[in-house]
This record gives sequence, structure tokens and C-alpha cells, in this order.
Amino acid sequence: MNSDRIKGNWKQLKGSVQAKWGKLTDDEYDVIEGNREKLIGRVQENYGIARDEAERQVNEWQKSL
Repeated sequence: MNSDRIKGNWKQLKGSVQAKWGKLTDDEYDVIEGNREKLIGRVQENYGIARDEAERQVNEWQKSL
């Protein structure tokens, strides 16, 4: 699924994101609003991982959709 479709279907996909990255808060999901770069940044920040690892995780999640 590409980034445009994620943004368009964010409300439906939010549950999948919550299952994968449970440390993110509801407010953060609202801020992300389907924006891939914001998701990567929040994952990096909340999980204390390098940007490339956060990006790898988001890419993996995106491919699973």
C-alpha cells in the first residue's frame, strides 16, 4: 500500500498501527494523520531507535498491508 492510500485510509489503519506500536498515544495518532514521515519520527522517538530502524519497521508494516 502506498503512502497516499495510507493517508486516505488512516482511520481504518490506525488499529493496525496501534497493534504494532502500542507505545504511541491517541494524541500522537491524531498528529500523524497517515503521514509516513511523522509515523517514522514518532516510532523513532517513542522506542528510542535509530531513524533507519524506525523506517525499516514502517516499511515492513506497510508491505504487510
